[in-house]
Amino acid sequence: MPTDRAARPEEMTQSFGFESVGDGTEKQEKVNAVFHSVARRYDMMNDLMSGGLHRAWKDAMVSALAPAKTRPFHVLDVAGGTGDIAFRILHASPSAEATVLDINGSMLEVGRDRAVKAKLDTRCDFVEANAEELPFPDRSFDAYTIAFGIRNVPDIPKALREARRVLKTGGRFLCLEFSEVTQPILDRVYDAWSFNAIPRIGKAVTGDAESYQYLVESIRKFPRQDVFAGLIRDAGFSRVSWRNYTGGIAALHSGWAF
Repeated sequence: MPTDRAARPEEMTQSFGFESVGDGTEKQEKVNAVFHSVARRYDMMNDLMSGGLHRAWKDAMVSALAPAKTRPFHVLDVAGGTGDIAFRILHASPSAEATVLDINGSMLEVGRDRAVKAKLDTRCDFVEANAEELPFPDRSFDAYTIAFGIRNVPDIPKALREARRVLKTGGRFLCLEFSEVTQPILDRVYDAWSFNAIPRIGKAVTGDAESYQYLVESIRKFPRQDVFAGLIRDAGFSRVSWRNYTGGIAALHSGWAF
């Protein structure tokens, strides 16, 4: 089983899980196919795969963001098609507005439906676009969030530079992503669960084991916490930091646009 995490951005561009691909275009096509396949059961599978822990991690992300409650606060949630993070932010702040951006139309369709049911559609826009080429002017947003999506972007440094570009001075970047487990024993338990159970659960719930095999593999290829933090700094962010959750299964990365 390959276990080496990417040390350079191009290693992520040229990998689809443990499979080598030619370039970012090929990776993007394969990633799109994965999320078209799993969109309708995506949130349910998150509960099953993490034992519900993803909810606590996302709540902690929104608490760290601390969106303004008495003045306009516009957040861009990238790769957030189903609205999970954006809706949490809107519930936390009555003055917040969210733009949910995703490259995958199937995921956005789920998010739009959920927004209407939650009566949040008047405060939430949905945009189909690429994280590497954001269709917004410079300094448009107070915050940029991305949860469990950055590892699926072929050119991560380019996406990070775009995040920096669209943030206002003093704006906050927050990225929640699966990361390297730092606790002995937990790492072995986590690997056994991930590679043996998650694809089988995916097959039973969605009829698709291969997409979840990719998701498990992509987590193992994603750079370590310190390496990814370096990429955030290289994109122009200040006061870069990270916080591990559940022994490093997930990590919340933070940066500021100054």
